[in-house]
Amino acid sequence: MSVIKELIRTEENGTISFGDYELAQKSKLSDYQFHGDVYKVKTFREITKLERNGMFVYESVPGTSVFHLEQDGESMSFEVEGTEDAQITVGMEPDSEYRVSIDGVDTGNVKTNLGGKLSFSVEFLSTASVKVKIEKC
Repeated sequence: MSVIKELIRTEENGTISFGDYELAQKSKLSDYQFHGDVYKVKTFREITKLERNGMFVYESVPGTSVFHLEQDGESMSFEVEGTEDAQITVGMEPDSEYRVSIDGVDTGNVKTNLGGKLSFSVEFLSTASVKVKIEKC
């Protein structure tokens, strides 16, 4: 896979992909329409952030590229790519418990805070991308 040069795009399978961790300067794209929602992405080598209808969805430090993001009320899944290990925070349901799986390895249960944020780290070793699946317990 590679970075998302258009910053955000709709994939043929009905998911979205976003982020360009190769950019030296911050770039953003607002008012991207997808399934009746409005998305805003900010991205560059230091951070990637996604909002839906003005609400937090995803953030990584440093910046990453996210492929095939799918989210419903119970789960979120995506592939993420970057040049160095990243701290990822996603927006889920507040004060709930989720099981996080990274490349098929169960990392255990994580509870969201009152704002619904769930944080975890991913390591980019020899693989080009890492698959993440988050499911409500």
